Amino acid sequence: MRIIWLLAVVLCTGGQVLSQSHGRMSRTEYFETYREMAVHEMHRSGVPASITLAQGALESGDGNSTLARIANNHFGIKCHNDWNGKKIYYDDDAKNECFRKYPSVEDSYRDHSDYLREKQRYAFLFELDLLDYKGWARGLKKAGYATNPSYASKLIEIIDEYGLHRYDRMGENTQVHHRRPSRPASYIATRAILEKNRVKYVLAEPGDTYESLTREFGKLDWEIPGYNDVHAGDSLFPGQVVFIQPKRNKAEVGNNVHILKSGETIYTVSQRYAIKLARLYSMNLLNPGTRVSPGVTLQLRKPLKRPLPAPPLKEEIPAGGEEQEEIKVELNLE
Repeated sequence: MRIIWLLAVVLCTGGQVLSQSHGRMSRTEYFETYREMAVHEMHRSGVPASITLAQGALESGDGNSTLARIANNHFGIKCHNDWNGKKIYYDDDAKNECFRKYPSVEDSYRDHSDYLREKQRYAFLFELDLLDYKGWARGLKKAGYATNPSYASKLIEIIDEYGLHRYDRMGENTQVHHRRPSRPASYIATRAILEKNRVKYVLAEPGDTYESLTREFGKLDWEIPGYNDVHAGDSLFPGQVVFIQPKRNKAEVGNNVHILKSGETIYTVSQRYAIKLARLYSMNLLNPGTRVSPGVTLQLRKPLKRPLPAPPLKEEIPAGGEEQEEIKVELNLE
């Protein structure tokens, strides 16, 4: 009997150990596990770490959902037409829906950041302050990230309850991170700040780079290149317009259309009227990276109802004379 009793104790204890080692992750454990990953993504992409963590916990059931365990998908992102990676089929809003499958959780976090940055419907979020997690939460709901009418309030509740907003101020080495790097104490503003379409800009001077302007105006690495629809390593020429605020979704009142002249591109028009490049393509029913012939009338305030009559030509070469990589933008708004 004693042997049987001891065996029962061992089996019971072993069962507890097995249950603990393979049990459900708690919400606190989830945040402890992935907070550094979220902070890293914040610095890389501009998505607040608090939002990433709250969405990850909510969408993945704190890392315990089937999609999280089998596919490392922590944000419930579906395949869509532009997904070329591995897939998994799972019953969600409809039966047998296609979801993205990732090699690791880190890949899921990175794709979540890129997904928000590349989809046009989320572009307005990146005009918000990095510390405005409530604005981000409400904006995600407004843009249709989730169908639950309480989605924004759920994210805010999670962030407030667990104090996740503290991570929005963290550097990648756990040092305090302010939204923008401070200017040197010796800095004296001598550059003229101009404005068009209620967007501030400067004219590039000899020796300017996007990196130097980022330091000068205390911006995050991606902001000034992003505002100007270019890459951080692109060159600047003296006199070039450089926006230091996000461009608008349409031109100011009175500038309804623009007739494209010889030598102009969609990009130069977007800079001339301070309109986001992706929005200008979308308004005129053009695929990103295409160009149109001189003489075509471009809409600057109201979207076209049918495509432009002139056939699009090859990939456009934006301002600066150097061919740039295609800017990936989703025009099929969901």
